[in-house]
Amino acid sequence: MKKLFLAFALCFSVLASSAQTKSVPNQQVEETDEDKNLAKDYFSQIMGVAMSATSNVKLFQFVYDWIGTPYHLGGDTKRGIDCSGFAYQLYTKVFNTAIGNNSRNIFSMVNPVGKTDLKEGDLVFFKIHSRSITHVGVYIGNGKFAHASTSKGVMISYLADPYWTRYYFKGGRLLADAPQNN
Repeated sequence: MKKLFLAFALCFSVLASSAQTKSVPNQQVEETDEDKNLAKDYFSQIMGVAMSATSNVKLFQFVYDWIGTPYHLGGDTKRGIDCSGFAYQLYTKVFNTAIGNNSRNIFSMVNPVGKTDLKEGDLVFFKIHSRSITHVGVYIGNGKFAHASTSKGVMISYLADPYWTRYYFKGGRLLADAPQNN
């Protein structure tokens, strides 16, 4: 089943990339609304998140591409990554924005946001068996967040799960003056 799913994903990825890069003399064809809607439907189904017209397909593609990457403390590649490395890579690649390199540094770069006010791309912070922030994830909507867990690597979890509810600290939205990568 997983092989069939991966084959479908690869096929979709190839089709989507070819639709974006078809050459016309001296110009590039933009991704059509139909292509974007197809991608949104696809990610809505595989991630269980109802994507809206304003959803960031690039965010969902990034998360999907990293799912299953093993956890490695201090890692920041697909060979192994930790929670802050995942958030850093996501913000760099999806939002073209540099963020801190650990969960506490990242928290210093956000405005706190209530759990009910979280939006796609907001950061969620946890204090797991500690008085200080020890974990960070990226909210993707419908009460779900993507993160690198020590037990299962990059995955999607529910904020309402009793474990995450117990250790949830705050949500945060990056401050407007966060450095942009050029």
